[in-house]
Amino acid sequence: MRATARLVARADRHGRTRLAELRGESPLLLRQVPATGGGVTVYVVGGAAGPLAGDELRLDVEVGPGAVVRVRTVAASIALPGRPGAVSRMLVRATVAADAELHWLPEQLVAAAGCAHVADAQVDVAEGGTLHWRDELICGRHGEQPGHAEVNTWVDLAGRPLLRQSLAVGPQAPGWSGPAVLGGAPATGSLLVVDPTRPAGPAAVRGTVARLPLAGGPATLWTATAPDAHTLRGHLEPADGLDSIAVPAGAEEQQVVRAG
Repeated sequence: MRATARLVARADRHGRTRLAELRGESPLLLRQVPATGGGVTVYVVGGAAGPLAGDELRLDVEVGPGAVVRVRTVAASIALPGRPGAVSRMLVRATVAADAELHWLPEQLVAAAGCAHVADAQVDVAEGGTLHWRDELICGRHGEQPGHAEVNTWVDLAGRPLLRQSLAVGPQAPGWSGPAVLGGAPATGSLLVVDPTRPAGPAAVRGTVARLPLAGGPATLWTATAPDAHTLRGHLEPADGLDSIAVPAGAEEQQVVRAG
């Protein structure tokens, strides 16, 4: 299956965000929902199971100057096996203009047994743009080992490389569950915050959550591993307008990690 979707947002002369273009095809169906706090909220609705090996999916997001867009998904994406030897691919390309905001906060990607999936994200953020970008990967459904999944994220800020991140799990990635990578954790994720109004905080590690300021801009990357999807979301679910990342209490080292 091949499918493409496109979202283009513009700010009108009153500063309100309007969708200039919103189109998709199964399984990438886009639906706007009422939003609070300004901007627009769009959900990606899966119109079919998968992605299945052999699927080629692409989503383009363009956020114009002054526009604010939040993109979420209705449910987790489950990468499933398909044709023998085939690979499913999902490409997300996003551009964020000056004074614009993109909040990319989808549900998790689950790498089911036997899958072969590659998820690529390419994001260009202009000087003065704001980006909140979350990726979460669950290594297999309950009680199973994952198939092959590769997640690649490239983010440029003001035309310069800001983040190049890649993670591969499954039988084609030796050592993926070892201490140098996930340490046996079946759930992992990251949250990148690029915000010109908030200086990056110092590097810190608390439990399985790490905060790393990135060179080249007002940007902070949080990464985490967890024993399950619920705990992982607790590590990477922003609160108070993305001012903080809540880490579940229970040990002295587990506390709130704040940006700035």
